Amino acid sequence: MAVETNRWGIIYNPKAGSRKTQKKWEKIREYMEERGVLFDYMQSEGYGSVERLARMLANNGYQTIVIVGGDGAINDAVNGIMTSSAEKKDEIALGIIPNGIGNDFASYFGLDSDDYKEAVDWIINRRLRKIDVGRVGYTDGDVCGTRYFINAMYIGLGARFVWISNGTRRFWGMQWLSFLSSMFLLLFERKLHRMHLKINGEHIRDKVMTVCIGSARGYGLTPSAVPYNGWLDVSVVYRPELLQLLKGLWLLVQGRILNAKVVKPYRTRKVKILRAQNAALSLDGRQLYHDCPLDVRIIPEALTLIIPK
Repeated sequence: MAVETNRWGIIYNPKAGSRKTQKKWEKIREYMEERGVLFDYMQSEGYGSVERLARMLANNGYQTIVIVGGDGAINDAVNGIMTSSAEKKDEIALGIIPNGIGNDFASYFGLDSDDYKEAVDWIINRRLRKIDVGRVGYTDGDVCGTRYFINAMYIGLGARFVWISNGTRRFWGMQWLSFLSSMFLLLFERKLHRMHLKINGEHIRDKVMTVCIGSARGYGLTPSAVPYNGWLDVSVVYRPELLQLLKGLWLLVQGRILNAKVVKPYRTRKVKILRAQNAALSLDGRQLYHDCPLDVRIIPEALTLIIPK
């Protein structure tokens, strides 16, 4: 199917728990029509549909795919594009209009979930930046598979926090209240997991509370990560005492979590996860259900992102 090169393919992922989802979309649509944007629009219909729709748009020749949603929807779209049959996946421009429960990746680039007009204007301006994509390889029996991420992979308590904060944000509807309530729920859940990681040739065999492997800032646990430098930042968090945990939370909020004594940082191009006993796993806030071993690598400049001025 021939598609005009300036036509956007838009996937609208309704914000979970919001009663104003359709009103928000109508305002976005009205503003795009006012600005003369050519677009085709589709609405997601539950888990997995964003990935399927993004793959379909990429396969049908759309050069601009816009996601109206949060971190999870962006992750699904990235996986759809990366697994499409498009010849030049890295030339498909991904635009973001934040509208999710979690918008950590969008906020890294200064995109505000409350200012959809500015987000639309920036996509129209079409300033492009090649970014890296994280790749997780896994094996289930005789089947080998791959999942992709552009923000962070979490193992252990970090993955639990993302899941719980998403649920509490649906309940409270406010990010700061969700953060506090999630912290309260996890305050005494400092469960350790026996892990075996291989990073830069070093074998780490220890009891670990959480691990964050970030291409971007990873919800604060990899604050020095840059999504276009060809590296992965890794933060390994060991069990803190209660006072250390409280101090660590304060450092996390301040963007200085790497100063915490229980955090050991690394910078690498690949991580081998050989064991993560009973640990939850997540990619950009999406659950990952595959068992170890997992092979995590960075693919430099694998995706084109439309970024602000």
